[in-house]
Amino acid sequence: MADLRVRLTGPADIAAIASLRAQWTGAAADGEFEGRVRDWLAAEGDRRLVWLASVDREPAGLASLLEYHRMPRPDRLVSRWGYVGNMFVREDLRNRGIGSALLQAIIAESDARGYARVVLSPTERAVPFYARAGFVDADAAVGNDRMMVRVAASQPAGAPANSSSLPSGSR
Repeated sequence: MADLRVRLTGPADIAAIASLRAQWTGAAADGEFEGRVRDWLAAEGDRRLVWLASVDREPAGLASLLEYHRMPRPDRLVSRWGYVGNMFVREDLRNRGIGSALLQAIIAESDARGYARVVLSPTERAVPFYARAGFVDADAAVGNDRMMVRVAASQPAGAPANSSSLPSGSR
């Protein structure tokens, strides 16, 4: 592959972020959408980091990390974890290491920040990708770490791709 770079974004990257986000859904970004992305990022503040991957200086993919602050306990005054979201690589550039480079950047930042855990909600197709990076299925309890999901009542029946993996009493 040519020149692959991954870096944290800044205000000058709004158009690239909006364009990639729109491509993810098969839509086109316009000025109004860019404004919505700008406002969303501003509202997220320092809790949200966004990385941009580029190949030969052209936007190729993005990923974000949301920081969650846990309530203090006497034996753990400070604890945080990260939520990976918005991981996307342009379809014409997939399977070339771009997603891995984005994920490596997120993991390195999470480790540097001392996160207790990093979680995400992958598509079925992406599960092996994340497993190769050390993520485990929360349905298989990891020590005392368990993840449960409550699907919003307003979701159409069968809307979440993984709802069939939820226990029958959890749907």
